[in-house]
Amino acid sequence: MNEKRILAIDHGQKRIGLAITDPLNIFAYPLITLQNDSHFFEKLKKIIVEYNVVKIIIGFPIKESGALSASSKAVLIFKEELERKFSIETELVDERYSSSIAQQRILETVVSKKKRRDKRLIDKNAAAVILEDYLKNIDE
Repeated sequence: MNEKRILAIDHGQKRIGLAITDPLNIFAYPLITLQNDSHFFEKLKKIIVEYNVVKIIIGFPIKESGALSASSKAVLIFKEELERKFSIETELVDERYSSSIAQQRILETVVSKKKRRDKRLIDKNAAAVILEDYLKNIDE
């Protein structure tokens, strides 16, 4: 049973949040937040193999005006590097409100104030929001 899954990435300068679909590609789950460091791609490779990832969705930060930001440019560079290292289909998805939606969900579901302040929780949940949006839109 090697189900193909979709991985979502919420790219940040310090941390990168990851979310994964269930085996049927219906639901999105926050997976892990990794440090954006020299070990990131080797850790990502293990996740890609372990979960049999066939597509990667990358949150693309666009300004309200639709213009690109410094973060957008960093994501484009990251996407190129990802495509060079792995032969997996990648797609950029508008992530304008993912972090605020993730933060709201955490407020509603995480009781501990100390846990709520953990930025890693926001990153992986933002990736899940990006992936949920993507999954909703491919069915339409």
